[in-house]
This record gives sequence, structure tokens and C-alpha cells, in this order.
Amino acid sequence: MSAAAGGSIAPDVQSGAEAIRAEKIVKRFGSITALNGVSIHVKRGEILGILGDNGAGKSTLIKILTGFHQPTSGRLFVHGNEVSLASVDHARSLGIECVYQDLALINTLSVYHNMFLNRELRRPPFGLLDHGEMRRRASEALDDIGVGVPNVEAEVARLSGGQRQAIAVARAVYSNARILLLDEPLAAMGAREAGLIIDLIERLRARGDIAIIMIAHNYAQTLDICDRVVLVQHGEITFESHSAETSVEELLEIVRREYRAARRA
Repeated sequence: MSAAAGGSIAPDVQSGAEAIRAEKIVKRFGSITALNGVSIHVKRGEILGILGDNGAGKSTLIKILTGFHQPTSGRLFVHGNEVSLASVDHARSLGIECVYQDLALINTLSVYHNMFLNRELRRPPFGLLDHGEMRRRASEALDDIGVGVPNVEAEVARLSGGQRQAIAVARAVYSNARILLLDEPLAAMGAREAGLIIDLIERLRARGDIAIIMIAHNYAQTLDICDRVVLVQHGEITFESHSAETSVEELLEIVRREYRAARRA
């Protein structure tokens, strides 16, 4: 079954059902091939880690999965239905959300204002902002996934990096995300803040209704959090494994072999 651009699909919320599949995705920018036959899949309640150096093709893959870019060739399936993602809004209508490194938060606004950024609640008949209802819903949404903040009225600028990351994730989940992409969610965080985000990700996995794709550089953290990992090199997947069946050492050795081959060449 195929979904027309701009349409929506009622998702299968059954835990373990396949949420998204990309088959043989190719993306070319003129004479440059950014992705060359990449295939991935993720189930509900599963976390897939995508590893790779800068320029490997990870960002291009994210942009295709979120509708920002369209693939040159290949097929995408969301909730079991083949789709052609026409835009970011189209992807969001299917439950696909991405939390990028910059988080897209406004530091001078409160937590609850950021939770409802660009989709503010208004009261009829004059369309005034319904601050009380936004505060209430923001508190409930954060409590629902175990995100602790001092006060939903606090400015985001006053919060820690881990708290800001958690708010961005909570906003995506509150937007009814069923496929959540996290772009380097633990980058530049200390152990305590990283622990906060790891706990949040694990709570989301335990719900069983969300598929998570995590882009990362840190092999140890990724293997600790994710159920499966893939390694992207030069636009291709060169390694795929269940996390329990590989190790940091194996991944590093693959990368070392690439560097040695490049130096010899």
C-alpha cells in the first residue's frame, strides 16, 4: 500500500511492529553520492544506533527520514506502508520527529512556552494565549515521561544542558512522535547529564510504542543504550549487529582498517 504525499497513515501501535524501513536509499547531490544503497529498519520499542564519522552520510540519512530531502532512489516504509515523504510536515503527520543538536529551543522563553512553540493554545473568542492550560499540559507531559524541571515557568536558559535536551525530547513525544530521531543527544555532556538523557531514552523504549534512531559518535554509550547498531562509512553501511554481539574494540578495528587503507592509497 502506498501513501500519497501529504496524506496520513494510522500507525500500528503494537509493540514490536516495524515502525520504519528504508530500502536501498541512494542520495546524490550532483556528482557527489552521499548515500549509496543504505537500508535500515526499526521496530516499536527498539533503539537503533547509527555510528559514523563526520561526512559519512548520517545527516543526509536523517534528512531523508524526516522529509527534508527526497532520496534519488530507494523506498521508504512507515508503519508498514510505502511512503514518499514530501516535506518535514508530511513526515511529522506520520509521527516522525527529530531532535537535532541545536534543540530548536528559545532560551529566553519558559519551559512551557518552548513545549508549545509554534502550536500555542489559544482561548476563544479573541484568540488570547491560554497560558494556564499550556502550563498544565506541559507539566503533565514532562511528568508522564519522568522529566524533572524546577518549574515549567523557568526560562530554558537557566536549565542544564541535560534538562534542555530532555525538554526537546519531551516536546517531540508530546507532538505524538512514534518514530523519534535523536541527533547526538549526549554530545558535550558530563556523566551526570548524560545519565539523565540515557534514563529518559530507556523509559521511552520501555513504553513500547516508540521506535528510536540515535545518531552518535561515542561507541561505548551507543552500545550501552541501543539494541542494534549500524556503522556508516562513505555513504554505505559497512557493519550491522545487535549491540550484545559486538564491542567497542570490534567497531574501532573496522575504523582502523579503513584509515590504514586510506593511508596506503
